[in-house]
Amino acid sequence: MNIKNIDVYLREKGVKPSYQRKRIFEYLNDNHDHPTVNDIYDALKDEIPTLSKATVYNTTNLFIEHQLIEIVPIDANEIRFDIYNPKEHGHFKCTECNKIYDFSINTSITGVSDDLKGFQVDEEIYNVKGICKYCIKDLKENNNN
Repeated sequence: MNIKNIDVYLREKGVKPSYQRKRIFEYLNDNHDHPTVNDIYDALKDEIPTLSKATVYNTTNLFIEHQLIEIVPIDANEIRFDIYNPKEHGHFKCTECNKIYDFSINTSITGVSDDLKGFQVDEEIYNVKGICKYCIKDLKENNNN
C-alpha cells in the first residue's frame, strides 16, 4: 500500500493520529512480515521510550476496528497483523523459519463447492502451512554436506 501522508490517511479512517499511532501504522505498512505485538513493541521501544505493550495492543485493536489492519488467523498460538488488503490473498506459514508469506489467489470457494449453495459467503480465508522454498533449499544443502 502506498500511503503518502499517514496523518491524513488515519484521519480519513476516523483515527486520531498521535505520534505512537502513526509510528505503529508506519511500521505495519513498511514491514510485510505479519508482525506480532511483541515484534512491533521491540522494533519501536527504543525510538519511543514511553511506548508500552498495552499501547501497542490498544492501537492494533483500534486499527482493526477501523479496518486499517487485520488479524492473520494462521496460528492459534500467536496473533499476527497485516495491513488491511481487500484483494483476495492467502497466507503461507513456514514451519521451519516461522515466516509468513502472502500469496495471491484466483479462485472462489463459492464457485467450487456445492455444499455452500444457498449460503452467503462474506469472507474467504486461505491459510497454508508447510516449508518455504528458502528453508527447503537450506535443508537440501545441509543434507548434502
